[in-house]
Amino acid sequence: MKIPTVAVIGRPNVGKSSLFNRFLQKRLAVVDAQPGVTRDRNYSICDWAGQDFYLVDTGGIVPDSSDLMEKLITDQTDFAIHESDLILFVVDAQVGIDSVDMKIAKSLKKEKKKCILVANKTDNAEAEMQIYEFMKLGLGEPMPVSATVGLGVGELLDALSDALSEFKTDTVERSNDIRIALVGRPNVGKSSFINKLVGTDRLIVSPIAGTTRDSVDTPFEYDGDKYTLVDTAGLRRKYKVQESVEFYTTLRTDRALDNSDVTLVLIDATEKLSSQDQRILDKVTSMRRPVIIAVNKWDLIEKDTSTADEFSRDIKDIISMYSYIPLIYISAKTGQRLGKVITMLKHVHDENQRRIPTSELNDFLERVTNRTRPPARKGKYIRFYYMTQSEVAPPTFIFFSNFPELIDKAYINFLSNQIRQEFGFQGVSFRLKFKKR
Repeated sequence: MKIPTVAVIGRPNVGKSSLFNRFLQKRLAVVDAQPGVTRDRNYSICDWAGQDFYLVDTGGIVPDSSDLMEKLITDQTDFAIHESDLILFVVDAQVGIDSVDMKIAKSLKKEKKKCILVANKTDNAEAEMQIYEFMKLGLGEPMPVSATVGLGVGELLDALSDALSEFKTDTVERSNDIRIALVGRPNVGKSSFINKLVGTDRLIVSPIAGTTRDSVDTPFEYDGDKYTLVDTAGLRRKYKVQESVEFYTTLRTDRALDNSDVTLVLIDATEKLSSQDQRILDKVTSMRRPVIIAVNKWDLIEKDTSTADEFSRDIKDIISMYSYIPLIYISAKTGQRLGKVITMLKHVHDENQRRIPTSELNDFLERVTNRTRPPARKGKYIRFYYMTQSEVAPPTFIFFSNFPELIDKAYINFLSNQIRQEFGFQGVSFRLKFKKR
């Protein structure tokens, strides 16, 4: 199911961040009476009445400003409007219509986006009587709220949920294809990979980062199995702000992962592993998606018989906690090893769905704990009774013990490594739980 995106926009100091925090019931955004405090984009997943959505806080829009920071903030907010499925346009009920409000409303009508007009700071009956002047904006009747005290927020969330009702597709039966999220930094070769794999130029390929704007689903078949590649969009050329690249790459990665079964992380062989690459890997594994890493543009590297081994060591040294993730060297341009990538993705997907019989798990547990017993803690000896697998996707193992709360992290890591040695689960982030019998 696609999770829609809702952007909170408006001119500076109308209470966007206060509304964002009120929705989430926690202070995630920096709130200050000084206009323009929100510069970096802020987002979080939110739910109301069974509807999940990404809520995006944006900086204040100042059209036609000559100030560089205000230009950057406006540029990013314009991008949020492009990306979002619904806009919450926040205005100040105590100040009334501003010329900036008129310009924003004109832009929204031109974009033809779904929009809810929110009259914030409606703290009393007198202020509520004044909000109907905002009808002049041509965006419908404004909804009165007070983000600081919570008045009208429940009604606003109800209206938001109704507006997003088309995304409530839980009852729709999903096809049996394996959905592959293709993630990586801009210009790492995602579109080239898809074009070469499916044998068409369906996606635009350009050496300029950010050619692809929207996420694109590409169905195909390989060895009799059906797949859908979920491409993570890049940025359009007009948006060249580094903050936008960082923020929206992360948001799109989240959305692609939400809608996938297995993940392919692409890394550029011509560049060193970046902090953004590591953040993408952190995100994939934190969401417990099965994953492989493909080092693209391998055709551009001068190499000898040891080049791949040296490159692998360098990557594994940097991301040592991900040593269980398979690594493959490819060229989307020449097609080198693309078929093998799909085979590996199918394998880690199957691993993620694998269930180990309880009898095998308990034979394993007995061997491991007899060979290496858990250390005593607080004068108490820890004993394991049995283990079982409770779930797949991700595989979840439950250990029953006399003192589960005393099992230290080092021994948990030991058990995790032993499970991998015994049962594989290559590319899979499984879970271990410990309970009292």
